[in-house]
Amino acid sequence: MPTVDIDPDELRDLTGTEEKSDDELKDDLFGLGLEFEGRTEDGAFELEFAPDRLDRLSVEGVARSLRYHYGDSRGVHVPSTNSADWTIEVDESVPADRPYVTGAVIRDVDLDEESLDSLIQLQEKLHATMGRKRAKGAIGIHDLTMLKGSAATEGNPTIEYVGVEPEADTFVPLDADAEMTPAEVLEDHPTGQTYADLVSEYERYPAIYDDLGLFSFPPVINGRRTEVSTDSRDLFVEMTGTDQWTIDKMLNIVCYALAARGATIEDIEVSYKDHDLVRPDLSTKTKTVPHERIETILGIDLDPDEVIDLAERSGLEAERNEGEAGNLVYEVTIPPYRVDVLHPLDVIDDLGRAYGFNELEPCYPDVGTVGGRHERSRLERATREQLVGLGFEDLLNFHMINEAENFERLDVAPGSDAYGAGEPTTIKEVYSEDYTMLRTWVMPSLLMVLERNTHRSYPQYLSEIGFTARLDDSENTGVSENRHVGAVLASHDAGYEDAKARLQALCRQFDVDLETPPTEHPTFISGRTASVVIDGEEVGVIGEVHPAVLVEHDLEVPVAAFEFDLEAFRE
Repeated sequence: MPTVDIDPDELRDLTGTEEKSDDELKDDLFGLGLEFEGRTEDGAFELEFAPDRLDRLSVEGVARSLRYHYGDSRGVHVPSTNSADWTIEVDESVPADRPYVTGAVIRDVDLDEESLDSLIQLQEKLHATMGRKRAKGAIGIHDLTMLKGSAATEGNPTIEYVGVEPEADTFVPLDADAEMTPAEVLEDHPTGQTYADLVSEYERYPAIYDDLGLFSFPPVINGRRTEVSTDSRDLFVEMTGTDQWTIDKMLNIVCYALAARGATIEDIEVSYKDHDLVRPDLSTKTKTVPHERIETILGIDLDPDEVIDLAERSGLEAERNEGEAGNLVYEVTIPPYRVDVLHPLDVIDDLGRAYGFNELEPCYPDVGTVGGRHERSRLERATREQLVGLGFEDLLNFHMINEAENFERLDVAPGSDAYGAGEPTTIKEVYSEDYTMLRTWVMPSLLMVLERNTHRSYPQYLSEIGFTARLDDSENTGVSENRHVGAVLASHDAGYEDAKARLQALCRQFDVDLETPPTEHPTFISGRTASVVIDGEEVGVIGEVHPAVLVEHDLEVPVAAFEFDLEAFRE
């Protein structure tokens, strides 16, 4: 879960609650869904929060939520903006993979060390979350007084978003003293090396120019000429990315944070070849929420005026209306900084928090059945208990993985006939390159744990009963979802016989017939590998892990392992 560092004194100052103790603040923050994880070396609160509430990535956003929580602020607040005085012109040479730009001018901001640190933290947290490590959106913040806009026909000073040859121009990047070309930044600058993979394949690199020259190399690094300091009073904020919606929403969050410091927001014009935009886009949106659904979800009776009051205390606004069926509904206005409200249930969650979930009285559901453990869950539990009894330590690993961990590092070809080599279910828009697909078997996860546990003593006997998935046209969803039983034995004398003995003991407990005919599998040693056949059906594999796979995982002891489908134990 994402965390954010918040100075409690600054939080008290921004909320006007100097009398609040640290413990009281922690309780209030917990009511908002912000969990206290500890303190930093500087004494700041380290808070964990739901990753959808990106407006709380800064002390300003957290303070705004608290003011609504205390009732000091109500309804939707949209800061006013001054007319555009600057233009960003998008040139046709901009790389097609990163064609979008947005921005705003911030006037009269009062920056001290604390507020500047908060702004930098907000920038980096947005990069890591909504910006997908700058791949989807990257933020540049500049000292406006150091920019000189090119003259434009309509009178606005203009800067240009263009594509440049890797060696075509030079600038002095942040944390450097000499001019460098974009190509040299990617090769020699620490920040450039970190983000080189985002642009290194482009024929032309993204670049932003003013009348004095290149001052920003997005999404990699800004120029030193426009570096922001505590002396900066006017800022130019630009963002580039792969889609307009993402960078526009990131911009809104930054603008609200700076407006909370007393700054004035000024529009800019974004000029594309075929259309123009005025940014920031601080327009609101609405969601229609039925009154009956609010009461059903929260389990309480509410007067319409109470609903409107709860909405205003959540930073929303609700207007009574009549639905198509004559029922009572609310047209709820959502502020521009809320990127998480996608469904009426998101609104109801806000209303419940404003009411206070601790104020809700628990009650039995109005149904005529009694809950119990599902048959599959009972089978999993029984199998898990038997594995623990055989000396295995039970694990619960992530279901998501990447292609290299699932296939390449175990020498398995996707789509081959080898056990665990089914066609993977991939993630369309990945959050992290570490998690790009659902695993097709649990063996990669078990070997990853062994790899991370090389500093611990041996033997290590690990097992997992976990979720796997693969593409399957015969399923209605196109995906076959399964539960696999996997186990590894890592010790100086681990062998095929040790793994088979435990597998046999496990099968005896479930009164099934086990056969282990020889087979070949790229993950295991030839001649020391067998199929797992239960009640006449081939359901898995058992063997000694191949030395090449052990070396790939930095393992210096032999490993024997088995894996099979849990369904084989179902009567």
